[in-house]
Amino acid sequence: MQNIEQILAELQRFAWPDYVAFVAMFLLCIGIGIYFGFMNKSVSEDDYMLGGRKMLVIPIAFSLVASFISGITLLGLPTEVYSYGVQYLYVACGVIGMGVVMGVFYLPVFHDLNITSTYEYLEVRFDRRLRLYGSIMFAVMNVAYLPIVIYVPALAFNQVTGIGVHTITPIVCIICVFYTSLGGLKAVVWTDVVQAVSMLGALCLVAIKGTRDIGGPGVVLERAWNTDRLEAPDLSIDPTVRHTFWCLFLGGIVYWTQTNAVSQNMIQRYLSLPTLGDARKALCIFCAGVLILMALCGYNGLLIYATYQNCDPLTTKLAKARDQLLPLFVMETLGELPGMTGLFIAGVFSAALSSLSTCLNSMSAVVLEDFVKPYVKKPLTTTAINWIMRLVVVGVGALCVCLVYVVEHMGTVLQLTMSLEAITNGPLFGIFTIGLFMPWINGNSALLGGIMGVIGMSWVSLNAQWAIASGAINYNTKALNVEQCDYSFNVTTSLVKSSSHLVASAEDIFPLYRISYMWYTTFGASITIVVALLGTLIFGKNNPNKVDPVLLTPCIRKFFSFGSEERMDAYKPDIPLQHKLRPDEVAL
Repeated sequence: MQNIEQILAELQRFAWPDYVAFVAMFLLCIGIGIYFGFMNKSVSEDDYMLGGRKMLVIPIAFSLVASFISGITLLGLPTEVYSYGVQYLYVACGVIGMGVVMGVFYLPVFHDLNITSTYEYLEVRFDRRLRLYGSIMFAVMNVAYLPIVIYVPALAFNQVTGIGVHTITPIVCIICVFYTSLGGLKAVVWTDVVQAVSMLGALCLVAIKGTRDIGGPGVVLERAWNTDRLEAPDLSIDPTVRHTFWCLFLGGIVYWTQTNAVSQNMIQRYLSLPTLGDARKALCIFCAGVLILMALCGYNGLLIYATYQNCDPLTTKLAKARDQLLPLFVMETLGELPGMTGLFIAGVFSAALSSLSTCLNSMSAVVLEDFVKPYVKKPLTTTAINWIMRLVVVGVGALCVCLVYVVEHMGTVLQLTMSLEAITNGPLFGIFTIGLFMPWINGNSALLGGIMGVIGMSWVSLNAQWAIASGAINYNTKALNVEQCDYSFNVTTSLVKSSSHLVASAEDIFPLYRISYMWYTTFGASITIVVALLGTLIFGKNNPNKVDPVLLTPCIRKFFSFGSEERMDAYKPDIPLQHKLRPDEVAL
């Protein structure tokens, strides 16, 4: 009987056709960067960051999908469905809800203001302190997130080739930095189009070939049904249940709205479109694209279970990490077809490259607009602006390569990154929501709410992650067994069938530490909004009628009388935001 090492050695068949397919994708990205870098030599700041605000709907929609679906999602979502069933996929309802909320309440304000960085809005609506707060939260989250984005697909590449993580990550980062710094947003968007098609192709390839090998989709669905992986939405109102319909729908709306409507990474794409109507079209296509990719990832998770139902590779350690489960399946399914494994890995790295390039481009915008321009006495020249933007991309890319070493040697970094995301996302979303919906709240109250939101979420999230890491909180999986493995392994215990409900080994765990992570963004935003409302008792209120109406969501404007039309005219797009009035300077 073979052992795990022998099986892995046999499966690592990454031949020259696979390398050709893999390298071809990178060469295409480089070519796009060269085209937009050298064919448009006189690039203005607006062209570099927003494509001159003349981008097309379809490329932007594809770019949004590619940017949001990272390699972590492509590899993690199938493993989620494999282990816990399809319950998470009901977050699709939250995605649809997000499309409505963002298109009606958030997108009209940001698009009409003609801004580059979303955090410019915070300075105009409140003051410079809130702008700096938002920018710092964004920068911290991106610096923590970027190494994970590139490290996870590098693990997949290591699984199928045996090539070390630190051999491939610098190469990938250099390529991404090259085309992002050279071509700006146009290069990022058009490479995203290529990468979105590559991702979709990779997932379809795996689904079609794997389904054919196992005997058809009926076999996949039957085996999933027999182990309760196909299940109706859990309507429990218990907030400690990992996934219920309510946390996926309501919590999903808040989380996805924060990510799409507030985060610079995504909103920058919508702002590059010429009209609000075009931005809404891109939003609709984005929602449809994400749902399709999530459905494919979920089906692949069920397909993997149907294939490994009697010999779980996570238990036997044939897949050493959860993110290596799908690559293992690909090696067994596509390994004998020349070039197919290479196409799949190209698809996984496409997801990583699109997310990395998006973050790099957004970081250059935020650093220039929020950390440089407000603090220089003289206007920057076009040459200085171009150098700053490109140096930020190069510097953050180099930092990303260095932090990959930290990720590799600190096993809890993945959990820590999830905690940091929860810590920053909720309070930021709360502050933007205050600005759009509550004109009577001023900058002092909003800043107090934001600070308390970060403190509160730090307390809850870090303690919850510690409880999970220590084993005090554990979530059991669906049925997994190793009864019919045809190879030897050293694991003496296997997972048993159970639900995805919470199992706490320590009854005295504080209840807030046990709430589902899907509520984190909602919880952080709620703390921020409640504290800001209470802060008005200390810092007073704005006169809502003196807040410029374009800073409020359209449905709120009708409840206040803003006086003369001159205040509306004061916010024409060609007037720099730095010269506009700050409404919270007038208190009751």
